[in-house]
Amino acid sequence: MKSLLVLYWITWMTALALAAPQPGMVASQKPSAAKPSSKDTAESHLGKGYDALKQDRYDIAADEFRTALRLDPKLVLRARFPLAVALFEMKKPEEARREFEAVRREAGGHPNISYYLGRLDLEALNFEGAIANLNQAAAAPPFPDTAYYLGYAYFKQDDLANAEKWFKKATELTPHDARVQYQLGLVYRKQGKEEEAKKAMEVSSEQRRRDSNESQLRLECAQKLDQGPREEAHAFCEHLYDPDNAEKLTALGTIYGQHGDAEAALKPLRRAAELAPQSPQMQYNLALAYFQLNQFEEARTPLANALAQWPDLFQLNALYGAVLSKLGDDLRAYQALRHAHELNSQDAATGDLLFLTGLNLARKAQSARQYSDSLGYLNEIAKLRPQEPAPHRIMAEIYNATGRSAQAAKEKQEADRLTQMLGKTQ
Repeated sequence: MKSLLVLYWITWMTALALAAPQPGMVASQKPSAAKPSSKDTAESHLGKGYDALKQDRYDIAADEFRTALRLDPKLVLRARFPLAVALFEMKKPEEARREFEAVRREAGGHPNISYYLGRLDLEALNFEGAIANLNQAAAAPPFPDTAYYLGYAYFKQDDLANAEKWFKKATELTPHDARVQYQLGLVYRKQGKEEEAKKAMEVSSEQRRRDSNESQLRLECAQKLDQGPREEAHAFCEHLYDPDNAEKLTALGTIYGQHGDAEAALKPLRRAAELAPQSPQMQYNLALAYFQLNQFEEARTPLANALAQWPDLFQLNALYGAVLSKLGDDLRAYQALRHAHELNSQDAATGDLLFLTGLNLARKAQSARQYSDSLGYLNEIAKLRPQEPAPHRIMAEIYNATGRSAQAAKEKQEADRLTQMLGKTQ
C-alpha cells in the first residue's frame, strides 16, 4: 500500500502546482534558446526527491526536497508536500504535521492533506481529530484506504454504527485488504452479531492465506520463466492474472519484464494501466513494455497522457524522449530529454541521448541555414559533453559560412584539440 500512496500523492501535488506548461510538457512546440542547466538546481533536487520517494528512500527524499525549497522557497506544493510525506513515512510525526499544516495554509483543506493529518491524529490517539480530518478526506477520497482508517477511528470511539458503515465501504474500495474484514469482524462481535463476525474473520483469514499463496506463486513463476519452456511458464504464471487488481497485474507484468518476456508482460500491464489511469507508474510500465518490443507509437500515448499531468517525473520524461527519438521526432525528444536531464543530471544514458538528439537538430538547422538555432543547440550540448569535438567542428563550419573567421579558427582549434585527446584515451 505504501508504494501506491506515493503514486497517488503525485497526482494531486502536480495538478495543483502546475497551472502553466512546464519544460517537459507535450503542448510546447519549440524549445527556448535555453541555457544549460546547472547540476544544482531546484528542478534537479525535485527529480532526485521524487525518485528517492518512489524507492522508499525517505531520508534522502527529505534532504532533496529541503534543498529544493532552499533554492526556491515558492515550491510549496511541489516540494513541501512530498517533504511532509517523506517525514510521515520516516515516523517523524511532529515534523510531518508541521509541514502538512504549512501546505494547508497555502493550498487550503484539500482531501490529501486531511488524509495525512487524520493518519497523524490516529497515531497520536486523537480519535476525535482523526474523525474530523478523515471525514474531510472521505468527501473526495484521495487514497483507497481512507474509508478503512475512518472506520478504525470510529471504532476506537466506540461509534459502532459509523465504524460498520465505513468498514463496509472499505470492502468495496479495497476488497483484497485482509485488515478490513478483520476489523469489520471485531465491530460485529461488539454488536453481538456472532454469525457475521465469524464470517468476516473467515474471509480475512482466507485473504491472508491467498496473499501468502500468491507470494509463493510469484516465486515459482519466476523460476519457471528461467528454467522451463516459455509456453509452460506462461500457463503457470497466468494463475497470477487478476483482471480487477492493478497491483497484482503490475507484479505479474514486472516478473515477465524482469525475465526478458516483454510480450507476455503487455497483457497484465495494459489491464493495470486501464484500472489505474491516474498512476504514472502504471503508464510508465506499459510504455516501457511497448518500447522494449519496438512498438514506439503505442508507447507514445500512455507517456504523453501521463506527462500532461506529471511533467516533473524523471522516468516519464526520459522514456518519452527515447520513444520520440526512435520515432524521429527530434524536436520533442530534445524537450523531454532536456527536462529529464534537469531532473536527474547523473543519468548517463539520458545525457548521451540528449547530446545526440541536440547534435541531430543542430545539423538539420545548419542544413536549413538556420544558423542561430544551430548554434543554440551546439552551445548547449558542448557544455553537456565538453570532451566531444563534434559541436565545435560544426560551429567552425557555421562561423566560416557567416564570415566570422576568427571564431571559426578558434572552434576548429578546439575541435582538433579534443579529437587529439580522444585519440590518446582510446
